[in-house]
Amino acid sequence: MTRRLCSLPRQPAPSFPAGLTAERLGALLAGRRMWVNGTVLHYCFLDAGSDTSVIPVPGAGDLRRVPWAGGAEQRDVVRECFRAWQGLGIGVTFAEVGDRCEAELRIGFQAGGGSWSALGREALAVGRGERTMNLGWDVAAPGERGAVLHQIGHALGLAHEHQSPFAGLHWDDEAVYAELAGPPNFFSRETTYTNVLRTLDAGEAGGSVWDPQSVMALPLGPGLVLEPEQYRGGLRPSGTPSPADKELVLRRYPPAGPDGPAALVPFRSVPLGLGPAEQADFVVEPPETRDYTVGTFGDADTVLVVFEERDGEPRFLAGHDDGGGPGNAVVGVRLVKGRRYFVRVRLYSAWGSGQTAVMCW
Repeated sequence: MTRRLCSLPRQPAPSFPAGLTAERLGALLAGRRMWVNGTVLHYCFLDAGSDTSVIPVPGAGDLRRVPWAGGAEQRDVVRECFRAWQGLGIGVTFAEVGDRCEAELRIGFQAGGGSWSALGREALAVGRGERTMNLGWDVAAPGERGAVLHQIGHALGLAHEHQSPFAGLHWDDEAVYAELAGPPNFFSRETTYTNVLRTLDAGEAGGSVWDPQSVMALPLGPGLVLEPEQYRGGLRPSGTPSPADKELVLRRYPPAGPDGPAALVPFRSVPLGLGPAEQADFVVEPPETRDYTVGTFGDADTVLVVFEERDGEPRFLAGHDDGGGPGNAVVGVRLVKGRRYFVRVRLYSAWGSGQTAVMCW
């Protein structure tokens, strides 16, 4: 039996200027949805009487209002799932608030509206009166906790794992369209393509290795995958964050030190002037193996990319673009003692006076 599946709305493809290098495009794709590490993400439940969707009544030509409010048991499951992600030790924290104007993540429970979430920082573009996440069926029912963990993963900026270009899945496209067009999902062809068949760009993927047990993979029945052969019987993720999920989210959101980020002493800092189109490269040789944060601090349109030296050649590890305005470009990455790393910073325009410091701690 086909299970209910995540139904992310299709987003317009990101628009980038022509002529960008593959390096810069990779940094833009990898970092555009990620929160700055150390962020407190506030969430609230939308349950006021005016929080409704107006939808057509099938076959009647009438409209009806469907509330967004969820029951106490459903809200408790969501709180538990936020605690589960927090319990992995990530550098982002969650806090429930009662005022939607204070919440980056606003959660509704519109029955029949599908389960979906804005991806990472895309939530900031959603109006304050609108949902950034919907849970469209009873998530307090047995076996449905994974649907909530999956949507919170999206809220952290994680994409669908089965759409990774490294999965190598060859679908029977028409069989997938036919399967998901029926109950309980009733997906349009566009929704099916967006959530199942579209292959992500490498910069959008979570990692360079396919993880079939990822909580970000969808459970799908037999007869939909043609190759590899071992998945012809279907995809059966565990429904909880896998070890690879934990490794990925800790790499993107490494935990702070025992005294918080302000107490950490940078071991490499390079000041840059704010001249337009200025670029600087420097080498990091970590004194110990652990998760580090590499970041820029200052007023500039900044792209930051971290490479690991392998056989004399740089290998991309992580990148972030600060979005074209004043702010910080920060990435979390695991560095190994005895290896050399290159950090490349590109300043594209000046937004203020002073300098931009590049730090690694």
